[in-house]
Amino acid sequence: EDTVLELIPKYGGEVVSRVRRVDPGDGPLEVQVIHMPDDSALEAYLEDPERLALADVHWRAVARTEIIHVETIV
Repeated sequence: EDTVLELIPKYGGEVVSRVRRVDPGDGPLEVQVIHMPDDSALEAYLEDPERLALADVHWRAVARTEIIHVETIV
């Protein structure tokens, strides 16, 4: 995960927050808030050859990836 997150600035993005669950409950273990300048930057990041080359490693370590588009309120 660290390796692919390091690619985000290459596309004008920024990892705003990265948090981990501290209790043994259900739900994701880790959540990341990532700011990308636009959808084309996100698409370019998702299609980055270096990122795709690590896809096998990613799927062994990450149970699920979900992208949710949000807007900043505060």
